[in-house]
Amino acid sequence: MMLDFSVKMKTESISLFYDKTEALKKISLAIPAHQITAIIGPSGCGKSSFLRLFNRMNDLIWKARVTGQVYLDAVPLYDPKIDVVELRKRVGMVFQKPNPFPMSIFENIAFGPRVHGCHDKAKLDEIVERCCLRAALWDEVKDKLRDSAFALSGGQQQRLCIARVLAVDPEVILLDEPCSALDPASTMRIEELMQQLKSQYTIIIVTHNMQQAGRASDYTAFMLMGDLIEFSSTKEVFTSPKDKRTEDYITGRWG
Repeated sequence: MMLDFSVKMKTESISLFYDKTEALKKISLAIPAHQITAIIGPSGCGKSSFLRLFNRMNDLIWKARVTGQVYLDAVPLYDPKIDVVELRKRVGMVFQKPNPFPMSIFENIAFGPRVHGCHDKAKLDEIVERCCLRAALWDEVKDKLRDSAFALSGGQQQRLCIARVLAVDPEVILLDEPCSALDPASTMRIEELMQQLKSQYTIIIVTHNMQQAGRASDYTAFMLMGDLIEFSSTKEVFTSPKDKRTEDYITGRWG
């Protein structure tokens, strides 16, 4: 498709191998800035592996190997000179299962800024309040910031994890099936939050939920067996897919 958007990240012929197994096959994809891009496809198609390429989380997997390139703006992320810690500050990630740290709500959010050198209490107070507000969590936690994060509900914990990512001022937020363990009401809160955040951040979400992809995203990429099959605006993918495999998947004929 012709690109009618500003590109924030892109992959060029990116392949991922686990030992000798090719999990992703020469995928080239441009990610629009300040939009929500959904990655869909059946279980085991490579969605999460693809998402982890954008902040080099696959580096942590034994015998994982990448060929091709990923760019953040014009910066090649697989250049040996890249500071991976700094990269993960710019490209934050929220995982499928809420994973708050075993500490207070306040300390969860302040953790990242402390790691990056911020120790001023007034500044940390401001960061925690700002990020809780952005994550639509402040009214629920403002009087219990010193309580354990584990006291929060599952949906609140996931919004806390989003606030924790926001605290280091990322440019891109990666969401790996962030609602799969949540109830419908919490899922709706996360989707509403994504819409509020996209004006400030570029968002990429992996989801197995077709209704969520249709509701929440601006663009959709369909993957199958490690290949990128189709990418377009979400409306186009869901109403007039170009590939029969895409149509079969989104209409529930298989997958």
